[in-house]
Amino acid sequence: MSEAPRKATSGQFASGQSAPRRTRIKDEKESRILEAALDIFSSHGYRGATLDRIADAAHLSKPNLLYYFRNKEAIHRALIAHVLSGWLEPLRALHADGDPETEIRSYIRRKLLMSRDFPRESRLFANEILQGAPHIEQELKGPLRELVDEKAAVIRGWAEAGKIARCDPYHLIFALWATTQHYADFDVQVRAVLGEPAATDRRFEDAADFLEQLFTRGILRTDTAAGKN
Repeated sequence: MSEAPRKATSGQFASGQSAPRRTRIKDEKESRILEAALDIFSSHGYRGATLDRIADAAHLSKPNLLYYFRNKEAIHRALIAHVLSGWLEPLRALHADGDPETEIRSYIRRKLLMSRDFPRESRLFANEILQGAPHIEQELKGPLRELVDEKAAVIRGWAEAGKIARCDPYHLIFALWATTQHYADFDVQVRAVLGEPAATDRRFEDAADFLEQLFTRGILRTDTAAGKN
């Protein structure tokens, strides 16, 4: 997620026209459009975002914007594809041969870092899901489901090997998603409730400490957890 937004390929820009050869200027303009669109989509949702708003935020004319992306959906798809790919990187890094407690702790911290550093991306994805995922349904049922199936098998394997307590691996993953992404999607609420401590990134460190304790104690076998106290 730390890299620049993925460059979208918008295919046909006008009837019968192929996408022009990539140039440095074209890459820079597309990055500028995607950065502006990220602000607009994450703040206003898909329905509230307009090409005029995106063009204004990118400091481009609307015809100039349409030269790079043929419509609003093309811009949105480019952003969502990037966000979905990056958002799943921490889950991809969950290793079957690692120590379960270490792997879960690392996953929690990676996810919280993403919530801290990429709140707009998180809200963009959340807005898409709340709308029924009209633009990424196939990605959710395809690549995302395949990855979750793979990592659920890892968690199930840990349980079968006696390394953790038996649990539903899918609901464990859902719970990890929900608790870590809360700090991006509901950041305003978190800061309002915490008050002054929320003025710094300390809230993410405190959240990491709590969630590590919550999840590791919840899934470690009783005898293993006792040995660590």
